[in-house]
Amino acid sequence: MFRQLARAGRGLTAAMQLLTRIPVPVQVPYDRDTMKASAALFPLAGAAVGLAAAAAAAALLQLLPALPAAALTLAVWTAVTGGLHLDGWMDTADGVLSSRPRERMLEIMKDSRVGAMGVTAGALLLIVKFAALAALLETAGTACWATLAAIPVWSRWWMTAAIAAWPYARGEEGGMGAMFRGVGAVHAAGAAAAGLAVTFPLLLAGGPAPLAHLPAAASAGLMAAAFPIAAAAFGWPLGRWLARRLGGQTGDTYGAMNEWTEAWLLVALTALHH
Repeated sequence: MFRQLARAGRGLTAAMQLLTRIPVPVQVPYDRDTMKASAALFPLAGAAVGLAAAAAAAALLQLLPALPAAALTLAVWTAVTGGLHLDGWMDTADGVLSSRPRERMLEIMKDSRVGAMGVTAGALLLIVKFAALAALLETAGTACWATLAAIPVWSRWWMTAAIAAWPYARGEEGGMGAMFRGVGAVHAAGAAAAGLAVTFPLLLAGGPAPLAHLPAAASAGLMAAAFPIAAAAFGWPLGRWLARRLGGQTGDTYGAMNEWTEAWLLVALTALHH
């Protein structure tokens, strides 16, 4: 039991250090066991990101109208991740939209420079997120804090599911994505359990407005169960398309799928409140 708790602690530390810029001043070995444990706990790192974004939105709405509050909330949201996933989104766009052979796509994605496709994709993504977030804050105000906080939980669960579902595209090459070799269905299931464990109390505390006609526990339970279904429905088409183009996934495409899924969950939540 102690060894399992220690492994989980190392995994959570690694997940926080890899996926956020929240200081966690603890050194852990980035070995295979730690990486597999971290993948199962990605949703908890997502919860930290989501709570930071929700807290920023709630505070800013006390001072500003919905539009500037949404812009600044999105800035906080992005800053908490250090732009890591946004960088993956842009690198992926540069590679897969280049119409080059597979190997050349992978080379382009490794280039630290961002091209026209990446800049365009990044700008469009941020516009969609901003527009959806502004509409959500204008429609629901601070009442949406719990559902807003849950979105990064499930976009990061989809990252774990994608790692388990498709092979690593670069074969024996290194890179961030290579650290997660060995992550499988059991880790994706564990990540789903971690996501539900954090989402249900969040929604119960926040009183999800779209299902307010139901008892609080039933409303929170239905909303929590809907999140992984929606995340998989949004994430799977992109993941399958990327895998067919690249022969698998890379660290960049994991970040790209996180951004894609996060944006669509935000749009869906906005539509639900609207």
